[in-house]
Order: sequence, then structure tokens, then C-alpha cells
Amino acid sequence: MQKDLIIDVAPAQVTIALLEDNRLVELNNEQNSTAQGCGLGDVYLGRVRKVMPALNAAFVDIGDNKDAFIHYLDLGLNFKASDYFVRQINTNRDIKAFYSNLRIGPYLEKEGKIEEVLSQGQQIIVQIVKEPISTKGARLTAEISIAGRNIVLIPFSEKVNISQKISSKEEKRRLENLVRSILPKNFGAIIRTAAEGKKAAVLDSELRSLIERWENGCKKLVGAKPPQLLFTEKSKATTILRDLLNDSFTNIEVNDEATYNEIRDYIKSIVPEKEKIVRLYKGNKPILDAFDIRRQIKGAFGKVVPIRHGAYLVIEHTEALNVVDVNSGTRIKKGVDQEDNIFEINVNAADEVARQMRLRDLGGIVIIDFIDMDNNENRTKLFKHMQEKMRSDRAKHNILPLSKFGLMQITRQRVRPATEIKVNETCPMCHGTGEIAPSLLADEAVERQLAYYAKEKKLSSFVLKTNPLLEAYLTKKSGLFGKSILQRWKKKYSSSIKVEADSDLTLLQAVWCNKSGEPLE
Repeated sequence: MQKDLIIDVAPAQVTIALLEDNRLVELNNEQNSTAQGCGLGDVYLGRVRKVMPALNAAFVDIGDNKDAFIHYLDLGLNFKASDYFVRQINTNRDIKAFYSNLRIGPYLEKEGKIEEVLSQGQQIIVQIVKEPISTKGARLTAEISIAGRNIVLIPFSEKVNISQKISSKEEKRRLENLVRSILPKNFGAIIRTAAEGKKAAVLDSELRSLIERWENGCKKLVGAKPPQLLFTEKSKATTILRDLLNDSFTNIEVNDEATYNEIRDYIKSIVPEKEKIVRLYKGNKPILDAFDIRRQIKGAFGKVVPIRHGAYLVIEHTEALNVVDVNSGTRIKKGVDQEDNIFEINVNAADEVARQMRLRDLGGIVIIDFIDMDNNENRTKLFKHMQEKMRSDRAKHNILPLSKFGLMQITRQRVRPATEIKVNETCPMCHGTGEIAPSLLADEAVERQLAYYAKEKKLSSFVLKTNPLLEAYLTKKSGLFGKSILQRWKKKYSSSIKVEADSDLTLLQAVWCNKSGEPLE
């Protein structure tokens, strides 16, 4: 499968589109650094705002509009070491030496109470694991993790865990022994699937980089007044590359030179042989138009999403769940049994639903109302097909078989708000009011503009661009002397006026231009 990453860098935000076989499957909008906000994976020195014994949780101020939430179970077994580190750090200490000499333990009790550990005003190192959604603040953890391509570094820990996707016992043993030999004291690690087969030099280099990020963040603790951002994830583009980059990644197009250099250097450091796939886009068209992304966005983010041959989905969002209704529409395939027809529609719908969940980043509960099928074998096939299609989804999910009512339930990890893009456009005629000016007075409105340019601006030569219907109305001869409205204007304002029909303009829209065709201000 061909994978292309298209990155559009604009002043306000960076749009990142992932294409699989030229089809849009993921879309991310990252605000530029000038826009303040709490992002997934960011690590803060926060201040406990309020302890809630009834919830066994606390609210923490991390500088966002809403206080973030942390449960007792999210503090982690080694929270006492982290808490001691924050309390004792000061300008007179060598941070690196102090950290390496920390004693990890005693472990936090699994069934403990939060009021015995946290108090109002207490400073605490936390990381965002779920972005603010709707009226809820961010979800936090005190178990900090710093992700690399091959290794995830875990401060205040001593454990080394290995990805279950690495099947070879010999390779697991090799990686564990290798990482333990290069891992400094008081650091744990998770060895990711991408580390399989990697040499010691590659893992050592990455580990040093992750430790440096942690130590640079710790330096900000000295004299810090919470809320204080300690460190953040790299740009969204490099984060996606870190998790997705593999042999099937064929092309990365960027329209900004600084971002291009950043991504190229990042890929060069992790997969040198893939450096050539990064290209700086220099085309005349906007990059999203050049790769047909904008059109795909318009077609994929509406309430009604077409599938194939007239079938379509209707997608509704609520606070608690997302509902997808499958409709056959005008889909009729001659010479095919009705059950087979319905099964084919449902399979196509399952393909699109799997894509929509990744594209919109739908989280929580997703209910899909497939068209009823009588054949149990087809119901089982549809369930297995959906499982296969969801296999490439990086978010944790669980799929249940179809119920007797033809409903499929899917739970999908929610870490950020679902992506919503407004695809409907405000009517240029009524500007969303549902009403327009009287059509009989259209010529008066256009003449007022002409009078302004002729009398106030002292212009005498014009090109008027209008909708073909308005053009016909202005040039039609009528009345006793057989003169058109346009002819009367020419005489009244002593001007040369040429009318051009433009079908892209709305019914009563008129654009006054100079004789070169450039719109007048």
C-alpha cells in the first residue's frame, strides 16, 4: 500500500493529510506555536487546585481554561519518588546527580486514597494523556513517558518492557539485555516493535536524545512557578512519522522550507535510506488542491457521506456516542439476489466507516446501523471484514458482532476531540438569512455602485461582470424608444461600459472592473 504524507504549512495552522493509495484516511490540524493550548503528550509542572475524595481524584491547574483531571490510579506506583524530586530540587543541587541518586520507592498503594497523597496547592509533574473534550478538561497521568521511534523512556522507573508484537524470543532477550546495559539508573523503558533488528548504536543514540529531553525539562523546574510547560512533543508531522514511517511510506510533500528541513533531518536520523522521499513542494496550485485533498475533505466531512452506486452513510454526533446509519439509496444491481445486494452495500459501508473513524478521529462508542441481513454467514463475514479494515487503526478499539437488530458496536480510544470541518458554505445571495433583496431593484443596486465610481472616483471606462440572467436583463431593449438599461447608464454617466456574463457569479451579483478586467475597490 502506498502511503503519502502531505503537509500544508499556513500562518495560522499546519494541516497534515495522510493518503493511502491516494485516498485521504487521516487529517490533523496543528495550531502554530503562536496559538496557546495544551497538547497530547505535553509535560507540565502543575498545581493541585482541588482534591476530590469522593472521586478519589484531583483537579490540577496546568494553564488551560479548564482544570485538568487526574485519578489516584493515574499517579503510578512510583509517584512518591517523583513527588520527592519536585519538593527537593533547587538551585544548589546538581540536577543530574540528584536524580540518579534518587531512591525509587516505596510504591504507592493500589487501593490508597488521594487525599493521603495530594493536597491543595501541591506541585506535581503531569503529562496529558487525553486532550480537553467538550466541557471536560484534559486527563492527566503522573507516569511520564517520552516516546521515540524505537524506545519509550520512563523516568522514575526501573522496569524494561518489550512489545508483544516482537515474536522472536531470542530477539526479545537481545533487546532487553542491550537496553538494560545502556539505560541509566532510575530510568525504565518500553522497547517498541520498530526496535526489532536495530543495532546497539541506533538504540543508544535515540536513548541519549530522550534522556537529554528529560534533563532539559528538569532544568525548568528550578524556581518554576506552576503552571509551567516542561517539554512538549515534537511537531505533529514528526510525531506521525515516528509512529507510521515504514517501507510502504513513499512520499512526503511539504510546502514550507523550514518544515521540510526539520522533517528531512528527522528522517535522516532514524531511517537514512528514506531521506529522499521528502520533497519540497513548489507547484503553482495550493498543495491541498494539487493532491486532491480539499475535494476529498468536502466530500468526507459532511453529515451525509456517499459510498458507491448511490448508497450513502448518515453520521450523527452526540456527547455520549456517534451513530452511523447505512442507506442503500438508489443502489440497484440487476441480476443479483437481494441478500447479496445488501451484503455488498454493507461491506462497502464498513470500508467507509473504518476510514471515517480514522479521518474524523471518532472516539468513545460508535453505533453502526447496517442494513438487515437474513443470512448468518453474511453477518459473520461482515464482522470479520470490519475487524480486518480496523487492523490498521492505531487507536485502541474493540468491535462487537452484529446484534439481532443489525447494529454493530465499536468502542474506540478517545484522546482528543473528534475532527469536525464545516463543509457547507454560507449562501452568497442571502448570507445565511434565507432572504435576498427584491430582484426588481437589482438594477438600482448596481447603478448605485456605478454612480460611486463615476462621480466619486471620476472613472469613465468600466467592465461589468454579472450572472448571465442579470446581463440579459440589463442589455434587453424596452420602452418607447427601445433602449436598454445599459444604454441609459452610458448616456447618464458619460461612460464606456462593457458587460461580460460570468456563470460563476450568483443571480444578482455584479462586479465592477476597470477596462483591464481588474475588480475595483
